[in-house]
This record gives sequence, C-alpha cells and structure tokens, in this order.
Amino acid sequence: MIRLLLGFDYGTKQIGVAVGQTITGQARELCVLKAQNGVPDWQKVEALIKEWQPDAIVVGLPLNMDGSRSEMSERAEKFARRLNGRYNLPVHTHDERLTTFEAKGHRLAQGQRDGYNQRPVDALAAALLLEGWLAEHPQEPA
Repeated sequence: MIRLLLGFDYGTKQIGVAVGQTITGQARELCVLKAQNGVPDWQKVEALIKEWQPDAIVVGLPLNMDGSRSEMSERAEKFARRLNGRYNLPVHTHDERLTTFEAKGHRLAQGQRDGYNQRPVDALAAALLLEGWLAEHPQEPA
C-alpha cells in the first residue's frame, strides 16, 4: 500500500508544503502557504488535506545547531499538535536543521543555471525534510 505524506516547513510568515511517499522515499514541493504570525489559512490547509488525503504529516522541527530547542521549535510543535487535532492524522516532527540552507543552495545553483532565483525555498525545504524523515522511517507505520 502506498503511504502518502505531507511535509510542512513551518515559519511565522510562510509555511512550505511538500508531498512524498514511502515507495520511492522521495518528496516534491507543492506550495507555500502564507501565515500571519505562524497561523496559516486553515481553509487552505484543509483543502490540501482533502486533495492529497495523506496517511500522515511530517512537520519540520527547527532545532538549534547544538540540538537544543528554540522558540521556533516550540511553535512548530504547537502547529503539529494543531494539525493532529484538526485532521486526526498521525503527525511526526523531524529535525530540519540545515534544510533551508540546503534549499537555498539548490535555488542558487538553479538560478545560476537558469538565470533566475526568485522562487521561495520554503516548499523545497519541506520536500528535503520530508525526504529526511522518509529515509529514517522507510516502513514507519502510520
């Protein structure tokens, strides 16, 4: 059975969204949701849940480089709990250290190759963190 997951790269102004599945362990960027002080338009989140019907959700956990928690990691966990409460889906968190940095590197390389670098990195960061979770949990039960 194919297990489909949505990944969220939580931010206070933008939340990147990606979709991935366990058969290939790969993810791809979907969209970037605007947020007001970390609060998304829940109707848009619900529309994504209804469209993709994921088996589980993965939310990036922005830890400090030394692995300690931050205010943003607390906010991301609160967002994860809200997703679980609203949609009754299993929600996992995943250490997302360096995914935004890596995503910016991908965009920079793409921009140099394609002559542009205007796309936001949030959805790509969501895809990278989701692929990281999939690599660590190849047969993880929902």
